[in-house]
Amino acid sequence: MGTFLVDYQNQEETKEEKFEETLQAAKKIRASSKGAGNLQVVEFILGNELFAIDLFDTREVINYTDITPLPNTPSFIKGIIDLRGIITTIIDLKEMMNITIEAEGKKKSRIIVLDANVSEKMIGVLVDDVLAVSTYTDNDIDKESHASKTSDRDILGIIRKKVKSEGREKSDLIIWLDIKTMIQKVEQDL
Repeated sequence: MGTFLVDYQNQEETKEEKFEETLQAAKKIRASSKGAGNLQVVEFILGNELFAIDLFDTREVINYTDITPLPNTPSFIKGIIDLRGIITTIIDLKEMMNITIEAEGKKKSRIIVLDANVSEKMIGVLVDDVLAVSTYTDNDIDKESHASKTSDRDILGIIRKKVKSEGREKSDLIIWLDIKTMIQKVEQDL
């Protein structure tokens, strides 16, 4: 019988190289979409309202899973989950934003796992349901009237989504959240 050595260090370097390649590809996509005047967002529901966050601030969307509560934390921190071996803190976005209205109809709670560019820690935000990933142009977005620079609302803008209903075209309003700023404000509690 022969023996063999496994070079674990080279395996780790390969994983890091693959991750770096993926990150660079995402940056190229982001640069091309910004240059074209397009915004890609993940749309979701909190209560009865539509919200969105930048697609590039998200890592993935997962189904609701059991959350282990943490003692002595703010009420909007629901607890932690084990996401494929990585401890991930779960924030209830509805509670963080003081939204008390319950969603109408069937509710499919989801967790949007945030990207590493939002926080050094793995964080997921609990939402009532995820609707879609959509692309909008600058003409669809009002960035002036509700910008978070002038208030603590953490809103980047309002997106007008054109929807056909009963043969007529109407606009739904989607609140585009500044998730990076929201997480930075509570990061000391995480």
